[in-house]
Amino acid sequence: MKTFYIDHVTVGTYTYLLAVGEHGLAFVSSNATSEDELHHYFPHVKELKDTTKTHDYALALKKLLTGETKTFPLPVELNGTPFQKAVWQALQTIPYGETTTYSALAEKIHRPTAIRAVANAVGRNPNQIVVPCHRVLRKDGSIGGYHGGLPLKRELLALEARVKQN
Repeated sequence: MKTFYIDHVTVGTYTYLLAVGEHGLAFVSSNATSEDELHHYFPHVKELKDTTKTHDYALALKKLLTGETKTFPLPVELNGTPFQKAVWQALQTIPYGETTTYSALAEKIHRPTAIRAVANAVGRNPNQIVVPCHRVLRKDGSIGGYHGGLPLKRELLALEARVKQN
């Protein structure tokens, strides 16, 4: 059984649950009131509260969410299928403050006809914010969905736009 070290991080009106695995940050929730979202992604994980293991990750997430930094400098653990990992790795190449589309992301991973599968992989990203799925829009430029909720997606995009201007 996999063990994750967990902690809660509050920034503004949101409280995030983060989980650190053996190889890095494995999960960031959308707005944590419980560990339910973690167990949705990882049903058979053992969780331990250990701020010595999560402290640096919590601090890096806070800096990212406040615009103090544009990057997440710590290792991220990608737990998914090879296809999902390819999509999530491609998400990490979208520059801060910029957006792309699901179809452009499909092209980037050399699967131009897999737009729907790419969208599903984006929606299954357990490391939202640090693996920036919020930077993906529909082809028509509309905001689309976000498992963290559309208000959070809009806030993240607005934060990045402000920070990028400065």
